[in-house]
Amino acid sequence: DLYGFLATGLSGSQLKAAYLDTDPQTSMPIVALEFNDEGQKLFSDLTERNIGKPIAIYLDGEIISAPRVNSKISDGKAIISGGFSIEEARELAQRLNAGALPVPVSLLSQTTVGATIGQDSVQRSFLAGLIGLVMVAIFMIVYYRFPGLLSVLALTVYALFVLAIFKVAGVTLTLAGIAGFILSIGMAVDANVLIFERIREELRRGRTLKASIEDGFKHAWTSIRDSNVSSLITCFILAWVGSSIIRGFAITLFIGILVSMFSAITVTRTFLRIFSSKFFQDKLWLFDRKKALKKSE
Repeated sequence: DLYGFLATGLSGSQLKAAYLDTDPQTSMPIVALEFNDEGQKLFSDLTERNIGKPIAIYLDGEIISAPRVNSKISDGKAIISGGFSIEEARELAQRLNAGALPVPVSLLSQTTVGATIGQDSVQRSFLAGLIGLVMVAIFMIVYYRFPGLLSVLALTVYALFVLAIFKVAGVTLTLAGIAGFILSIGMAVDANVLIFERIREELRRGRTLKASIEDGFKHAWTSIRDSNVSSLITCFILAWVGSSIIRGFAITLFIGILVSMFSAITVTRTFLRIFSSKFFQDKLWLFDRKKALKKSE
């Protein structure tokens, strides 16, 4: 043809589906292709003969993409990558699916609709997560008093640290990723609850504030470790066998759990150690000791 490409015998009739997906390594948008049995064999032979060369994809006589072959593909499944935006990858997938129709397509009318549904979903998810976090913060402060306030500060450090990791690692926060992040915050709160309950138990026994803090962390660590390790194993399995959506949820939750263990054992402990001086030893009501003593009587 005019572009110097030769006919291959592979056409849209052998294409089963083309759809938007996400690269699991880079989290960048890609276009995934699936061929039927006939197309699988043709595509396998075609990629074997053209490793390192581009293969042009035509629609209505015009090239819409010319990806380069990296290796032989024999399973009938391929991806097209190249720094697409989500809109570009979705448009290419739609054009490939249009080319798979047995009849030509002509444009009769065109209407532009804003992508408000996805934007609204993301905004609602963030709003729901923010409301939930505020309610959790209020509960922690009211029920655990001063340690609850310190845990809110520690969780703020935790959230900023996790978001920084997402930024550096290039993690894309999809709806599933946001859900994983919010769930990891819940697990971080759970770790703080275990620690504070252990500290209360030590205070009931008449221990000093400093000794109660140290023993409380020591006794809570086993439960925190076991629950988080089991969750990490689950995340690994989901990331290994799950689809791109499930994989995004698993990766964000995995990172969040690792950081939550660090936050609970290091950040929260550091804050409590700072305020375990003699000044606070005489103000144990800040740690709700009176309530704990009433329960023990």
